[in-house]
Amino acid sequence: MRVLAGDIGGTKTRLGLFEVDGGFCRAVEEHSFSSREYPGLGEIVADFVGSDGSGCLAACFGIAGPVTGRRMHPTNLPWVVDADELEGRSGIPTVVLLNDLEATGWGVSTLEESHVVTLNPGRPDAAGNGAVIAAGTGLGEGGIYWNGSDARPFACEGGHASFSPTDEVGDRLLLFLRRVHGHVSWERVLSGPGLADIYRFMLAEAGRVEPDWFTEADRVGDPVPAVSEAALEGRCDISIRTLELFARLYGEEAGNLALKIMATGGVWVGGGIAPKILRFLENGAFMEGFLAKGRMRPLLETMPVRIILDDRAALFGAARYAATIASS
Repeated sequence: MRVLAGDIGGTKTRLGLFEVDGGFCRAVEEHSFSSREYPGLGEIVADFVGSDGSGCLAACFGIAGPVTGRRMHPTNLPWVVDADELEGRSGIPTVVLLNDLEATGWGVSTLEESHVVTLNPGRPDAAGNGAVIAAGTGLGEGGIYWNGSDARPFACEGGHASFSPTDEVGDRLLLFLRRVHGHVSWERVLSGPGLADIYRFMLAEAGRVEPDWFTEADRVGDPVPAVSEAALEGRCDISIRTLELFARLYGEEAGNLALKIMATGGVWVGGGIAPKILRFLENGAFMEGFLAKGRMRPLLETMPVRIILDDRAALFGAARYAATIASS
């Protein structure tokens, strides 16, 4: 049995063909596409599988944005994704849309030990609900409901909830971002664009002007890799302080999500940013923010916290979900 899976983000779309044998999904072909170079998902799918669907019985696409039916608008793309249209265009009998964090929730059970870094081991017998949070082009959040025998991932749009500072630096950051964006969500802070804005804020705090390398990187597109590289190489003290603040705030919001979902089964940190700044997430700032919840600290200490290094978790999760649809 063959299925098609996709992980669709604001920057990159990854598609994969999978052979399904029992409960195991084996990737037979994968390809990545630049999302913004295409007018919609249909054109990418057509490029990948043609008009015959390459023999797939079902397809599942994890997409960054709220999915409330069979038609949705990705948050950071000027697309409309319609499952019925994709079925007709691709020839695949069943197409399902999931939020990308729900797809990641389906994928975490496929991760091997080498695919994760553990920030907090938690209880050795940890069980219960799980939480998934992922900063990249935007900030995705989701949960994994545990009913005692089965895990069921679900989506939410918690990344668009209002940013809630916990200290004076955060208060000033909120005011800085409010002048730019009006409403300041957690996504405005914990994302690629958010990291760039934190760097600008830290420059303003220090009374410095933008360095030429940042201005040039911003002019040509995405300045975030330049900021991260400058911090990781120790070339820029403002970059270092930016990533330290980003890591702590990331931990704070992960802790907020963990409490809201009662994620005693563990917290999974995905997305494209975490593996790139792993050193700053491991140095204690993330867990400092995660645990700083007053009387709830002992509860949070029991929760395992893992960073996902495998950027295909959402893709494999979408394949798992497609397999359940094709088998039903």
